[in-house]
Amino acid sequence: MTTTSRRVGAVFIPDFPPEELRGYVQAAESAGVDELWLWEDCFREGAFSSAAAALAWTERLRVGIGIAPMPMRNVALTAMEIATIERMFPGRLLPGVGHGVLSWMGQIGARVASPLTLMREYVPALRVLLAGDAVTTSGRYVRLEDVRLDWPPAQAPLVFAAGEGPKTLALSGEVADGSILTPGTTIAQLATARELIAGGRSSAQRPAEHEVVVFVSAAFGDDAPSRAAAQLEQWGMPDGVERILTGDAQRVAAGVAGFHDSGADAVILVPLPNDPDHRGFLRAVADVAGVTS
Repeated sequence: MTTTSRRVGAVFIPDFPPEELRGYVQAAESAGVDELWLWEDCFREGAFSSAAAALAWTERLRVGIGIAPMPMRNVALTAMEIATIERMFPGRLLPGVGHGVLSWMGQIGARVASPLTLMREYVPALRVLLAGDAVTTSGRYVRLEDVRLDWPPAQAPLVFAAGEGPKTLALSGEVADGSILTPGTTIAQLATARELIAGGRSSAQRPAEHEVVVFVSAAFGDDAPSRAAAQLEQWGMPDGVERILTGDAQRVAAGVAGFHDSGADAVILVPLPNDPDHRGFLRAVADVAGVTS
């Protein structure tokens, strides 16, 4: 599966309850948003059940999972979930995995001593399983004996891995098909991330093509600066004004273009938890996509 570069999408943040998902995804499709991403935060919506529902309620919307924590699931189960959704809704799922928030992983008894080792073992096994091949491996965390999916997808989707630190970013380049960068990433940090990812791909002698998705917080409307300031105070980042794009669609689009120019294939706009108008946010995201396309 390939995707188009310089994409713009939106996020359904798990601050919103699951019963709001149907209206949100249908509003996204009606507004013309091409891509909607879901977050699997503990202990809120489940990623794969939410993605399957979102795809069933829409006709063309692509749905991303950014991300499902690897320590929570055996890799065979993750492959089964992705393959099932991909076969039902071909070409519309963008699955992503990551370390998960370490404190949450500790709460559920799933925290691993070496998240990097887990990613190094997990993502290649996941990609091979989705390709329909058998996997036998005996790693520190991933242990499979002649495991093969009975119902692999006709075409395996790209597998994304999330990262923040330099070692994880380099590893995502080495083992995954794409990388996801978390909210708060600046344009300068994006450029550095792309270099680290490229280094990982080069060391693994993998092709240069690699999707980079970055989540960027955004607020639209006349009151956007004040809402952004309030949110930054809540996050303990009162001086982080560059971490939230604010204004009308034209102004936000200019900010999005900066991320695209610095190497992002997809800029996924994240509503603030205090956003009063979900439908308005989605219409504005579609307008931004129209300006930047």
